[in-house]
Amino acid sequence: MSGLKRTPLYEMHIKYGGMMVDFGGWELPVRYKGKGDLEEHKAVRERVGLFDVSHMGEIRVKGPEALKFMDHLVTNDISKAAMNQVTYAFMCYPEGGVVDDLLVYKLSDEEFFLVVNASNSDKDYEWVSQQAKGFNVVVANESPDWAEIAVQGPKAQELLQRLTDYNLDDLHFFHCKDKVRIDGAECLVSRTGYTGEDGFEVYMKPEDAVNLWESMMKAGEDFGVSPCGLGSRDSLRFEACLPLYGHELSRDITPLEASLGFFVKLDKADFIGKQALAAQKAKGLTRRMVGVELIERGIPRNGYKLLSSEGAEIGWVTSGLPSPTLGKFLAMAQIAIDYAKVGTEIAVSIRDKACKAVVVKTPFYKKAYKKD
Repeated sequence: MSGLKRTPLYEMHIKYGGMMVDFGGWELPVRYKGKGDLEEHKAVRERVGLFDVSHMGEIRVKGPEALKFMDHLVTNDISKAAMNQVTYAFMCYPEGGVVDDLLVYKLSDEEFFLVVNASNSDKDYEWVSQQAKGFNVVVANESPDWAEIAVQGPKAQELLQRLTDYNLDDLHFFHCKDKVRIDGAECLVSRTGYTGEDGFEVYMKPEDAVNLWESMMKAGEDFGVSPCGLGSRDSLRFEACLPLYGHELSRDITPLEASLGFFVKLDKADFIGKQALAAQKAKGLTRRMVGVELIERGIPRNGYKLLSSEGAEIGWVTSGLPSPTLGKFLAMAQIAIDYAKVGTEIAVSIRDKACKAVVVKTPFYKKAYKKD
């Protein structure tokens, strides 16, 4: 796979048997030999797993008008965020579609650390830089300067605590702490997660990544820590109904249509896309995201059509999988608003067969983990 970018942890993936694939121009493990997606998925649900997410993009915004700019840039209300709070938000086009979903780390009123999707990192940096014109801020693309390991699962805190003197009980859900020493390396640590479990994101200098990965693997040996690939990352986020850009969100799907309106604060001062989103809400949605459970056996893959009981096309699957935890065939889907009510009987067109299905509540899986 020549020409693909590699993270600082590439040699670790090879060492632990990573089966490497092309993921948006990055050579990353889809799974590890001898384990498989289901075993890795189970490890995170029951114990702890490590993910290399060093391919994610990082953008720093600094300056006297950083807070003012961030509230102009994203849909959520950053002015209400506390120091070291992490806020989930969207950057939208003026028409209301999504440039990207991201996490906004508030380090101070004059400094923000943005974590964006790897597939969008170059586009996002250009977008943020363009929108920053007219504001007294400096925008820097720091993506090459960081490696990142996600530590996920009910044993995540126990594992990480063995490597740091910082009391992780003090790190609340959707908050971050800079300059945390982990096995001697200075790191930025947050507690958000993309799996439906408790989890930490550890950002470090690229040269510290291999040592920290090995230290984490050793620290979690006694309770079965597992390296995890892209396959289990997708199934874990899917069960928790966490969106994936290009599936549940896109330029053609607004946050309101994605059933994520909670993160769009239309009552705050103007932001990019506000007028379009306010108009869409006032007019009423014509479609939105729902959960779907198949009654008949079948895998509802991305792009498969949804059908009414009369056979009319009423939407499409955005993500679909057999749920490893629940043992059901499930999907997240965009559906015409008249069919969006929980309990509505529909069908999914799978290989030209209309497989019976029903609209169900989301998230499919909800774990009671540390929240504040």
